[in-house]
Formats: sequence, structure tokens, C-alpha cells
Amino acid sequence: MAPTRTSPPSSSSRPPRRGKRRSSGRSSKRSQERSDEYPAEYPEFSGDDPWERPPGKVRKAWRILTHNVTITLVGIAAMLGAMVWVIPKWMGPGEPPKAAAGGAFSTNDMLARLSSSSMDPVAAGVIAQAKKNAYEEQQRRLKALKEKAKRDAKARAQLKFQQERERLAKSNPSAKQNKAWGKRMSAMKGWGNCWDSLETLWDHESSWDQHATNPSSGAYGIPQALPADKLADAGPDWKNSSPTQIAWGLAYIKARYHDPCGAWSWWSAHHWY
Repeated sequence: MAPTRTSPPSSSSRPPRRGKRRSSGRSSKRSQERSDEYPAEYPEFSGDDPWERPPGKVRKAWRILTHNVTITLVGIAAMLGAMVWVIPKWMGPGEPPKAAAGGAFSTNDMLARLSSSSMDPVAAGVIAQAKKNAYEEQQRRLKALKEKAKRDAKARAQLKFQQERERLAKSNPSAKQNKAWGKRMSAMKGWGNCWDSLETLWDHESSWDQHATNPSSGAYGIPQALPADKLADAGPDWKNSSPTQIAWGLAYIKARYHDPCGAWSWWSAHHWY
């Protein structure tokens, strides 16, 4: 048996729809006037029922800006900005760190030192004579102290003190860097084959200490210039600059002994140069 089709109920038999009543023309007009009163950026105040609408962009933005997390992030950013920009400018740039003794010398700086340091044989002879006299005087004093030490315990203590002063005068923690400069500057003068002689020579003289001072004669620096202010001929920074002292010492060796090999040969026989 075929199913019977039922016709949909007529509109007159449908139950009445519940809900909002369709607004009249007057209500639509009021809504339009209300929408015109509040611009588009305030949608929550426009339309038929503004309280049923989601919050507008302005209200959302205000909620985000006044949120605790946002305030915390802004505070941290402000503190970081103060640390990076305000505090350094208020405290000032500060004093730059002092350069190490000798400073940072390039190859051009070393060549400039070498080219400006020259010495004639006469001047070198005067310096050599002064160094010879100082060495001989030092040896006479040490010999007298050794002889007196055999008879006097106090003299032995004085001899020990004198020897300790000379040992401390030759101690140098920066010898490695000074030797590196000396090796390069010696090679620039064409004395690469005499590096061993130069290294040993100034090991005996000063242990490559730019502040080494002979307690007896007053000879100063890596090459043990005598008098000490002779080093000023190589540059005004002679008291602390190792390259300046090395340049002066190489000029002295060239004028007096031709090269470091000759200077070390002389020192080996006389214990001064």
C-alpha cells in the first residue's frame, strides 16, 4: 500500500512565531538616527540593541592596554630603555682603558721607529765606554764584597741583597711579547739570521723587561741604555714603549757592532756590550 502524502499546513494553521516584533517604520527611523549619532568606530552604541552586540575596537584596545600583562611588559621595556640609553648618557662615557706598555704597534709603526732611529759610530763609542766603565765598577764592588764576605757575616748579607736586587731587576712577565716585537724588528733590518744572538744578549742584559733598571749603573730598558735618557732619541715614550727601546738598541748595535751576532760575540768575551 503506497504511503499517502500529506500537504504542508497552511499558513493559517501554523502556530504564531514568537520573538521580536518586526519594527515599525518609526522604530527603523529611530535606529537610523541613533546610528548617525554615533559614528562607525563606536558600533556598540549604534543599531537596534547596542547591548547585544560584541564590544567595539576601541573598547577591545582599551582592555588590552589596561591589562596587567601589557602594563608589566611596558614597564620592563621602559627599564631596559633607561639602562641602554639614559643611564650611560647620565654617567658619561667614562675613562677609556689605558693601553698596555708599548701600545698596539703595526708594521708601519715599527718601520717608522726604525727609520727615525740612527746613531753615528762616535756617539755609539761614547755610550759603549760608559757601559764599560759601569761594568768594571760593578765588578770591582762585587769582588770587594766577596772578599769581605769571607771575614764578615754582615758583608755576606749585603752581597746576597745586592745579587737579589739584580735578579729582580731582570724579572719580566711580558718578555714573550717584547721578544716577538724584537724578532720582527730585527728581521726588518735584515738580521733574521742573528735573532738567536740578539735574544740571548738581551736575556742577559734585561730579560727583555722594558722597565729593567740596573741598580748599580742606572742603565735602563731592554737594551740597558746608559744613561737611561739616551732612549729619548728613539721617541718620547721611551720609558714604557718596548718597540721604541728596541729600535734604539738596534741602532746602537748597528753603529757599534754591525749586527747582533757581533754584539753577542763581544758580550761573550767581556760581559758587557
